[in-house]
Parts: sequence; structure tokens; C-alpha cells
Amino acid sequence: MSEAINPNRRYFLTTMLKTIAATQLGMIGCTTQHATSATAELPIEGELPSLVGAIAWLNSQPLTVDELRGKVVLINFWTYTCINWLRQLPYVRAWAEKYKDRGLVVIGIHTPEFEFEKNIDNVRRALTEMKIDYAIAVDNDYAVWRAFGNHYWPALYFIDTQGRIRHHQFGEGEYEQSERVIQQLLSESGTGHVDPEMVEVDTRGFEAAADWGSLKSPENYLGYERTENFASPGGAVLNKRHLYTAPAQLKPNQWALSGDWTIGRQAIVLNESGGRIAYRFHARDLHLVMGPAERGTSVRFRVLIDGQPAAAARGLDIDVRSEGTATEQRLYQLVRQPKPITDRQFEIEFLDSGVEAFAFTFG
Repeated sequence: MSEAINPNRRYFLTTMLKTIAATQLGMIGCTTQHATSATAELPIEGELPSLVGAIAWLNSQPLTVDELRGKVVLINFWTYTCINWLRQLPYVRAWAEKYKDRGLVVIGIHTPEFEFEKNIDNVRRALTEMKIDYAIAVDNDYAVWRAFGNHYWPALYFIDTQGRIRHHQFGEGEYEQSERVIQQLLSESGTGHVDPEMVEVDTRGFEAAADWGSLKSPENYLGYERTENFASPGGAVLNKRHLYTAPAQLKPNQWALSGDWTIGRQAIVLNESGGRIAYRFHARDLHLVMGPAERGTSVRFRVLIDGQPAAAARGLDIDVRSEGTATEQRLYQLVRQPKPITDRQFEIEFLDSGVEAFAFTFG
């Protein structure tokens, strides 16, 4: 984990989640952006930094600051397992399509959070699955991230035709405001009429907006470097195999292990089949970033809610029997429950060894 981002967590830009962040997650705060109308004067926040630190480019030849002069540019910092970015993605994708013929260039800066996100093949697969065809700079060394002084996934930076940063947006949300800024910068560029209508997106699956009104569980990492509320008796044994048990009842937002696990800095690894993770949560959606530790293998799993098969509360990645298979390292949606949303106890049992689990996120 880069020292520049070690204190931070993915940024949730809503009043409720800001409060949770301040009290439970230790996020670095951010000034709320002022609403911007299509005719408001946008300030100059700085110059577009160099992009030369990217180690590779996908969907495009390498782009330079000089080449981008004369274009309106939208920079989007992301990493492919970030649920906040996944929920922002349909808007960025729609803006890229709608405004590309008016001079908008969208560039995604993929700056990885976890080690497996540095694998360019993993990023390529994500681009295909998520239907992303705009330019992607692979920022494995955090060079572009540092050049921008960025601290958040996702983050948007809006650059005018003179190479000046005129607006930014940290976290998901504020989509109409962001599109108005794009329209204003395109109008300033003199490229002709800009359609004032907002894009319409059909968000499903991972991309559906969170149920903010019922969301009471913040993101939590599983590696010992940043985890919170671990409740297995005796606590965590670091970097060594250990046989864990789970208490019969968890308090809200506590989690526990049962079975033979190794708790590492970034992730936990299951050493023998039959291991479980339990988590007491309050949210419509539950996601787990995980995958087989050994490339090319797979790990079968079963999901329970309050001790019963997930059934109507099953997420995208489990079947009608509440079972699924982890075949790659990514974010898996395991629960999408109907209302009313209440505290529930989630359990995932792994039928094979070798799973590596990194973080829980909710929506």
C-alpha cells in the first residue's frame, strides 16, 4: 500500500456516510463541492499534470498533455474492485459516448489498491466485462495519482481546452452537476451546440445506486493492516496458520472466522476446506472482494443469511441454491436483500481451500 494513501479509505460522498467515515473509518475529510450551474463561473484549480508515469495504456496509444490541448478532458481515477467506482461507472461510460464527437476525451487512471489489481490481464478482463472502451492509463506505481495529489477512489477531474483543471468531484454522486460542468467546458470550447439534456442510465447489478437510507455498515478490510471489529475469540494471529472459531452471536459490524486461516497484511487465506467468514451487517447489498489465491484454480462457496440459504436475498454471484464459485480475484455480490432492511448475520462457507479474501463493501 502506497504511503500516500495508507490513511485513506474509498470516499463516500453523502452526509450519512461522511459521518460514518469520520467516526468509524478514519477517513481524511474533504470539502463538499458547491453546486455548479451550467452558466456558473468555474474556478481554475491548477494545470493538468503529466501522464507519463503510467506504465501502460489500454484502448489507446499513450496520451500526453500537449496532445490533449484543445480537448475537454475528464480524468477518472478508479480501481476495478471499488464498489463506489462501479456505481459511478455507468455515468462516465455514458458521458464518454454522448460527448466524444463534441471534443470530450475520457481517460481512466487505473491506480490499484490491492496487489492483484496490478496485473494488467486482470484490468483488461475488467474492461471487457464492464464495456469500457475509452482510454485507460495503468498507474501501478501511483505516479499519476501523486502528480494530481489525489487521495480517493473514485475521483473525477474536469480539464478545459487550455489544459486547466476547472472542477473536481470526489466520490460517487453529484452526476447532474458533473455533466453540467462537462457541458459548460464544451460550450466554452466553441465546438458547436451541446445538447443540454442529461444522460439516462439503466443501472443494474453492481452499478445500481446504493440504498443509502438503509446503509449502516461501512466498508471493512480483512487483512490485519486495516481491519476493524474482528470478533473471533483470542483475536488475530498474524502471518501464521491458526484454527479460529466464531462466537454464536456477533454485534453489528463485527466479523469472525472459523476454520484454518492465515491472516496477512492485505488479505486472509483459507488453508483447509470448510472455513467460514461470518459478518453482522445492515445494508441491502453485501459484496466481498476475493478470489482463488492460485491463478487458474477455483473455490466453491455457500452463502447463508441468519443460518438459512440466502434464497430471495441472493446476490448476482450466487445461484438459487445459494452457492457460487470464485474463479478470479474481483468483487463478488453475495447479498441483495429485499426490504425491510434489518440487521442480518451473513456467513460464507468455502467448500474448497485456497480462497483469498480482501474486503467487505455494502450498498
